[in-house]
Amino acid sequence: MKFLFKQHRGYESDHTQFIKSLKEQNPAIEQGQREGRALLWDKSPLSLDERARQRDSAIKQQAYVYQNKL
Repeated sequence: MKFLFKQHRGYESDHTQFIKSLKEQNPAIEQGQREGRALLWDKSPLSLDERARQRDSAIKQQAYVYQNKL
């Protein structure tokens, strides 16, 4: 099986080549990606009090969301 992978070791897809050339043309892209990730995903953990406050203040969803309230 090893002989099958030797011939494809240096292969790069068109997508990979495009991304590499894009990053070479504009090196600030990676910094922008990091800032966007930090903005949306990398958040500091919440304290137990804050978690409890969020849990207690959440509005309970009805079983079938499209049904009118009776």
